[in-house]
Amino acid sequence: MNHDDLVEVRRLPCAVRELDGNEDFVRQGDRPKESAIVVEGMLARYHVLPDGARQYLSFHLPGDMPDSQCLFIDEMDHAVCAIGASKAATVPHGDLLALFERRPHVGAAIWRQTLIDAAIFRGAITNNSARSGPARMAHLFCELFYRSRASALAEEYSCAFPITLIQLGEALGLSLASTNRSLATLRENDLADLKSGSLIMRRWTALADYAGFSPHYLHLRRELFRR
Repeated sequence: MNHDDLVEVRRLPCAVRELDGNEDFVRQGDRPKESAIVVEGMLARYHVLPDGARQYLSFHLPGDMPDSQCLFIDEMDHAVCAIGASKAATVPHGDLLALFERRPHVGAAIWRQTLIDAAIFRGAITNNSARSGPARMAHLFCELFYRSRASALAEEYSCAFPITLIQLGEALGLSLASTNRSLATLRENDLADLKSGSLIMRRWTALADYAGFSPHYLHLRRELFRR
């Protein structure tokens, strides 16, 4: 996008909505008329299972637009909620679609982000089906830390991590006991840790190797760490 595109984006009408932890921005089955842009905190997409349990699909940081798909589908096939206290800007669909017509590069940028979201979904499928519990956790830690660094949301080797152990297990397809054991494995090997709502990288290269993590599927413009 060029300067004029950014000016138009900043002129979009929006309202900031404060969300409590676990509060839904949009529910599965809704027919929304507005989309979210994460302002503070973290939002997540999830499926609701028949027994009421959740399968978290992806986590979204400030600057992300976690529900751009609802611009083009009639009914939400998943929900979007806050992970911890968060803020989201709400933008009416009509204004977004009109902007796409006026500024095609903006529409292309949103389309590119949707394609990256799809790549993250594909990565999550592989992660949850082909790796051990500790390696699954290590891979998700690598992804969220790498994305936080790319968005200037991380310290040198730590970033905010408001996800609870229960939610972490629901994202990784692990029981709470297996989640605790997986985290213990990463701690015992001095790879990573969770403390007071923060994710701490102990040995980044070793953690990435353990997880089989490569950032290429995130399609960032530059590589943040040299191996």
